[in-house]
Amino acid sequence: MTYEATRDRLETYFDRTASKTWERLTSDAPVSRIRQTVRAGRDAMRAAMLARLPDRLDGMRVLDAGCGAGPMSIALAERGARVLAIDISPSLLDVARRRTPAGLLQQIDYVPGDMLETRHGQFDFVMAMDSLIHYRAPDIAAALGKLADRTTGKIVFTVAPKTALLSAMHVAGKLFPRSDRSPAIIPHSEARIASALRSAGVNGRLRPITRITSGFYISQAMEFGR
Repeated sequence: MTYEATRDRLETYFDRTASKTWERLTSDAPVSRIRQTVRAGRDAMRAAMLARLPDRLDGMRVLDAGCGAGPMSIALAERGARVLAIDISPSLLDVARRRTPAGLLQQIDYVPGDMLETRHGQFDFVMAMDSLIHYRAPDIAAALGKLADRTTGKIVFTVAPKTALLSAMHVAGKLFPRSDRSPAIIPHSEARIASALRSAGVNGRLRPITRITSGFYISQAMEFGR
């Protein structure tokens, strides 16, 4: 499946099929035990990614690529950053705006659309938490190359690590009728991403940072920069 086809399917899923589910998951509302582990894992991953940036980001421009309901964007703005928060789901962006403290709204520009659009200009840093986990390695490499062309600092992003559990879940997901499937999470190893970067002619330094495992949430943070 191409990058564009995957992106369009994600838009349908997050903006229509599962928007209320994600709104609840990213809130303080009670959820099932399984979703509690996902919520805890996402909170831990967000903290780990933020730890890779300076404590103060005053005057810096940061792209929150795939911002969802906005928790990363809010945390970046609290550090003083000017945040461009992009997501393909207008419904989740509405949730993000409602949740943003009034004092931070002027620092965050919530915009619907593709995280790779060049019209949004240059950035000091890019944060892409769980927004590339549905894509093939060549698409991830191409995305990193396009983002790196417009980023002076590092890109901090996550992939689904290639573990036995996630690989089995990926295969099992293909057995469901297409109408019943959520967008597939595609597991990748560091070596596969590195190979895809080389094949695409994208130069830079890729390195793993942190892996978070919390129940059904398994995610690997990485950095890429030139």
